[in-house]
Amino acid sequence: MQKVEEQNKVDVISVVIVEDYKLTRIGLRYTLNEFEHINVIDEAESGEEAIEIARIKKPDVILMDLGLPRMNGLEATMQIKEVAPDTKVIMLTSHKREEEVLASLGSGAIGYCMKDVDPKTLSEIIRNVAQGACYIDPNVAKLALKLFPRPENTDLIAQNNASGIKAQLTEREIEVLKLLVQGKSNTEIAKDLIVSVHTAKAHVCSILQKMCVDDRVQAAVKAIKEKMI
Repeated sequence: MQKVEEQNKVDVISVVIVEDYKLTRIGLRYTLNEFEHINVIDEAESGEEAIEIARIKKPDVILMDLGLPRMNGLEATMQIKEVAPDTKVIMLTSHKREEEVLASLGSGAIGYCMKDVDPKTLSEIIRNVAQGACYIDPNVAKLALKLFPRPENTDLIAQNNASGIKAQLTEREIEVLKLLVQGKSNTEIAKDLIVSVHTAKAHVCSILQKMCVDDRVQAAVKAIKEKMI
């Protein structure tokens, strides 16, 4: 009897909705709470509020609007990954530009979903992302692929030769850059490379300076577009 109960037990996923339109938040909360594997534990109408909720409650998943006022969803996501590295962020947006998709993934989001998604589909996306999967809406995924450059030649040795900006980066900085593209926070980078968070931040600052970019999102996008990794 106990085994049957264990098999029927549903792992409930804690979710926070970040959206500046109140009616949209209410609708999402009502809709998602209809699914037994989802529990919407809080809402936020700004990036700043979302960061504080993430720091305190450490939700499994955050549904993040990209076009928030003041602090946008990209910056909010990066800071959330600093204070709650295990929290998974899904961008739930109407934005379809290729650069926004890549920037979102570079900021630490693990999912990119359009707001017109079917509720049942969204519930399954949340389940899969909570388990570690990555999701990109098929329509925007096709557009984002256009940003990946076609190789100038098929010589694998030539492809591995460092040039330009990449030549200025140390081997350790190349490792850090790869983790940046994966959306890792400074805390996660420090853990992966077995260094202090202070050292990880120093490597990131050096990379931004050498690549002549303002933030880690721009660094991730530039690294992909210029085949630096």
